[in-house]
Amino acid sequence: MAAFLGILGDYTFQTVALGSALLGLISGVLGCFAVLRKQSLLGDGVSHAALPGVVMAFILLQSKNTEVLLLGALLSGLLATFIILGIVRYSRIKFDSALALVMSVFFGLGLVLLTYVQKIPNSNQAGLNRFIFGQASTLLQKDIIIMSICGAVLLLLVGLFWKEFKLFSFDSDFAQSLGFSPKYLNLLLSFMIVLAIIIGLQTVGVILMSAMLIAPAVAARQWTKRLWVMVLLSAIFGAISGVVGTALSSLYAKLPTGPAIVVCVSVFVLMSVLFAPGRGVIYRLYLLRKSRILYRMEGAKHVSTD
Repeated sequence: MAAFLGILGDYTFQTVALGSALLGLISGVLGCFAVLRKQSLLGDGVSHAALPGVVMAFILLQSKNTEVLLLGALLSGLLATFIILGIVRYSRIKFDSALALVMSVFFGLGLVLLTYVQKIPNSNQAGLNRFIFGQASTLLQKDIIIMSICGAVLLLLVGLFWKEFKLFSFDSDFAQSLGFSPKYLNLLLSFMIVLAIIIGLQTVGVILMSAMLIAPAVAARQWTKRLWVMVLLSAIFGAISGVVGTALSSLYAKLPTGPAIVVCVSVFVLMSVLFAPGRGVIYRLYLLRKSRILYRMEGAKHVSTD
């Protein structure tokens, strides 16, 4: 307990914890729409597709500034998203097949470019691989500011288009009959999800970012049937996981922050799947057992009556 209280006053812990909490909150909110739209794997594809953008930004501009690298990741992620949506729309290839194809091609290209850069003498490429597995300890105050600005914009867009996103997520045909364009709503929502993924790459990396996007929403979905409650719970689960994961990483040596955060949010998913009222496995087993007991009691009554 004393060790935990001691790290609370540490500036590095405060910075990383704040950044992780912001990431969890933003990912939790937007992940709800990805889950409801059955596009959960989009986060996995976009996060992997961001790697070549990071390396290309470094090759072209010879800069390791976080803003430059994240801009390259954003452009690469958007390109991959447009390719996926284009393949699904203009061909007979299903979403999952298009996603797997684009993700593997982009991620493979990113690894090739990263290997090429590492063999260039005096290229000062050290640190680029942090975007693969994440390195939350490298978060600085300017990174928190960028995350806060992007997060505020994303949350503002969610608030402004709440009704449209709600209709589009549950019944796109009905939304279209009311005059809303599913095409533009899908593009806007996809852009927002891509931006949320990009700002989290430095914290958890391209491999684990999809878990931060999907896991809080999946956990929250077990507890409610109302969208606003689901979004609120998802944001809370994500933020708490970010802070707790950062604390565990600070308390135990050689425990990476990104995986620790993902493990924490996975605990929320496991507890929700097991114990959530109405949808939890334990709750359903309880109802099944209760119904069997009532059935036996009713059968015994009929036998005694006869």
